Amino acid sequence: MPLGLTRTSLVFSSIGHFYIHLFTAFYAVIVVTMADAQLWRMSYEELLQLWTLGALLLGVCAIPAGRLSDSWGAPFMMMIFFIGMGVSSIACGFADTPSFLVGSLAGIGLFASIYHPVGIPWLIRMAKADAVGKMLAINGVFGSFGTAAAGILTGALIDGVGWRSAFYAPGVVSLVTGLVMAWFLLRGKLAETKLHAEQPKNAHSRSDMFRVFAILLVSMSVGGIIYHVLQIALPKLFSERLQDFLGDGALGVGAVFSSVFFLGGVMQIIGGFLADRFPLKTIYIVCWCLQIFVLSAIAAAADIGTVAFATLAVMVNVASLPAENMLLASYTPPRRHGLAFGVKFVLAFIAAPISIQLVAWVRFLTGDFTWLFAGLGVATAIVFVILFALPQEGVRRPVAMSSGAE
Repeated sequence: MPLGLTRTSLVFSSIGHFYIHLFTAFYAVIVVTMADAQLWRMSYEELLQLWTLGALLLGVCAIPAGRLSDSWGAPFMMMIFFIGMGVSSIACGFADTPSFLVGSLAGIGLFASIYHPVGIPWLIRMAKADAVGKMLAINGVFGSFGTAAAGILTGALIDGVGWRSAFYAPGVVSLVTGLVMAWFLLRGKLAETKLHAEQPKNAHSRSDMFRVFAILLVSMSVGGIIYHVLQIALPKLFSERLQDFLGDGALGVGAVFSSVFFLGGVMQIIGGFLADRFPLKTIYIVCWCLQIFVLSAIAAAADIGTVAFATLAVMVNVASLPAENMLLASYTPPRRHGLAFGVKFVLAFIAAPISIQLVAWVRFLTGDFTWLFAGLGVATAIVFVILFALPQEGVRRPVAMSSGAE
């Protein structure tokens, strides 16, 4: 494949990763302002739960999206992702009833489900065999920056214009990006890699493949819950524990939230660098070990300490992702990558509605988030022990995915 096509594909893949994390995180910031304004006379917990259906679709639609990508090609599916998510976000801004907002948020979840089972395998296919971790890390940084932008951009829009603008502006940008991508497709400036007539054989035994996939099912599920709980709970946690520092308004909370995920995103570069050079199993286990301590520390922290430990929690969570994706790709036949990554992101994003309910339930029962993060620390410790069952062959890298090969 010509270098220009590869670069253009990687650009759209990275932009897409930025957008999906922006669009699936900004409601956690917007809902704080909606609750303060007593919109529709609903509490914070009730308004937060309006995102449940969208978060559910974000997970359950990942496998169909991956299968469609295997048939229709990643570029076409990515175009649908940009346009559909943009239109749905604009619709959220027009919501005048809770049911209208639920439907519009569901649209965001539906179209956002396309990205991970399509964009990540697409990126892997474009990368050289010795640079898969690096490319995943760069792409991952865009995702973390998207979550970070959800804080600062959303807070600025809310304080400057109003909460509806926090839906309108990103929606228009995503819609325009989709139309630009359609232009590239029509002019032949984007293309999908094609499978070789003969696929390289997977280097791992069937028993190892099933064992790794079963273990990753557990770790990816818990890891998804951790990430989404951080994304959902931190704006409210910061607004409560840092009230004396931040005062009123959404911008201060949004800025701190953005800083946490910005620093966490940078950590993915280090995670990708390590994944290209050291045993994947070792990197993965160390990251999970560190999460035990930082999640438990959030439960007991106060004031600025909350920000410090929250930042560390995001850092180690996202630093494990390049190794996790490479393990999954390495132990999956190349022709099944769309399906395998679809399953992964069903698990990762089905964690979103679970996390929403978990955050709302624990806060309703206890009035704060202390037991929420203490419980996550215990769950992380259990996963840490299970990961030792991964085969040592996890040091092997995914099959080369240069042009013409998947």
